[in-house]
Amino acid sequence: MIEITDVRVKPVTKEDSHIKAIASITIDGCFVVHDLKVIEGANGLFVVMPSKKGADNTHKDIAHPINTETREYIIGKVLEGYANAGTDSERE
Repeated sequence: MIEITDVRVKPVTKEDSHIKAIASITIDGCFVVHDLKVIEGANGLFVVMPSKKGADNTHKDIAHPINTETREYIIGKVLEGYANAGTDSERE
């Protein structure tokens, strides 16, 4: 299993935005993934992986976990970083 060794969260301050923060994670101290988004949806906060918009206006993930265990681990670490963003050094 991977280890997330750093989470950096930049809160989004635009009031009417569903995007609440942009995050970067460092994996095993040697690989960084930028532009994970913390979004507020109808059922609470969720995390989306970095993506790009295609010619057909659909979004495709650029990087993503390939199993549920890793996805849940990453989401948990990003949401933990978001929760702590105002209280410690994880905030960029």
